[in-house]
Amino acid sequence: MVSESLQISIVTPAPRGSRVGNRVTALRWAGLLRQLGHRPRLTDAWRDQPCDVLVTLHAAKSAGAVRAARRVRPDLPIVTLLSGTDIYAERGPSDEAIAALGAADRIIALQPLACGALPPELWPRARTIVQSATAAPATRDDRFTACVLAHLRPVKAPLLAVRALATLGGDTPVKLALAGDRLDEAYSEEVLAAVASEPRAQWLGPQSRRESKALLARSTVCVVPSHAEGGANIVSEAIAAGTPVLCSAVPGNLGLLGEGWPGAFAPGDVDACAAMLRRAATERAFLDDLCAKTRALQPMVSPAIERAAWRALIAELAQR
Repeated sequence: MVSESLQISIVTPAPRGSRVGNRVTALRWAGLLRQLGHRPRLTDAWRDQPCDVLVTLHAAKSAGAVRAARRVRPDLPIVTLLSGTDIYAERGPSDEAIAALGAADRIIALQPLACGALPPELWPRARTIVQSATAAPATRDDRFTACVLAHLRPVKAPLLAVRALATLGGDTPVKLALAGDRLDEAYSEEVLAAVASEPRAQWLGPQSRRESKALLARSTVCVVPSHAEGGANIVSEAIAAGTPVLCSAVPGNLGLLGEGWPGAFAPGDVDACAAMLRRAATERAFLDDLCAKTRALQPMVSPAIERAAWRALIAELAQR
């Protein structure tokens, strides 16, 4: 296998046209690998396609692709991405996820705390590659605006932010913008009903990458209330935009922002989320500190850093 230009198959369970995180990550990685001179190809399944490296996103959902590739191409280098639901599921990683990770030559974690959730025998194969991001020009609203960019499904918990806003009195100057697709119908109905009853909240529906970046650029803070994250791209996007994050204190968020992040609140705690919104909206020193800490993290999400990490990973595989 030569290292100059490799044919790389990227298998993602998210189909063409999907806006879910796995698809967004796969498309971004494909672009990055092209910049490095390789030839990536996206697919939603393993079909014994010619390739020098197989990259799979989401260990459990792509386990079938890993098994099939190992069966017909036992020497093919395989790289598998850890998702939040792979490692932070309520009952821990599934047997299927662990088996797929055990068959991989390298495991990509999107933030350093994820590696610690793996069985110790897999640690030597794990590499942390933080997702990079670029920002739209900042155009902050005059009014305090909090945004939630998350598809409407329970694990992302956008409803928590709406309920937190509803607990704040009218003297707290906050408006809330939610953006994302309806991926869980029952949960989506619950979210939209809550938005309809809260005049300071607005649901914008699914957004393009350009629209999402523009929303981040004009927001005062970004709220990431998820119950589980592998290392959300939205956190990287917010850091790049200089938009401070108020987030659930789950490893997928704190692994990027730091375990002592001052804008973190207990997962699922409506009152704690509301308290963070109130502080950010009314305490200038608190918001300024969050902004300064966010700017300090911007080198971490530099595209050049992510490209260098992928270059090193591909070089490791080429030397196998």
